[in-house]
Amino acid sequence: MTAIMSLKRIQLPSTKESILEIEQLIDSFCETREVTQDCYGNMLIALTEAVNNAIQHGNGYKKEKLVEIEYEVLDDEILFTVKDEGNGFDFDKIPDPTLPENILKTSGRGVFLMQNLADKFAFENNGSIVKLTFCLSSN
Repeated sequence: MTAIMSLKRIQLPSTKESILEIEQLIDSFCETREVTQDCYGNMLIALTEAVNNAIQHGNGYKKEKLVEIEYEVLDDEILFTVKDEGNGFDFDKIPDPTLPENILKTSGRGVFLMQNLADKFAFENNGSIVKLTFCLSSN
């Protein structure tokens, strides 16, 4: 059985500057745990994408709207939950960025990256909540 070691919550305004706080969040977490460079990179990219999508698409860069990030540190994994104040979206209609007609587009890869970098990935509440889980053990 995996026990919750800590649950933390932060709220960020929906501004581009809030993205910088994600790196600080990941760095501070990694200072207290042994995390591989691969895991660090995966967490940083996936969480940055989730928060950026929440700011841009969910909250429309309205700084009065908040993005809430919760994270639970378990014995062998960390679970991030990113919530925005938007109405969500139909995630089944997201274009596949690996298709030839999308390969040269400069956007549209965030969900693809989150799905492929996190060990577990899920949308809730019509897409206004994203859950990303990363395994911390090297096994």
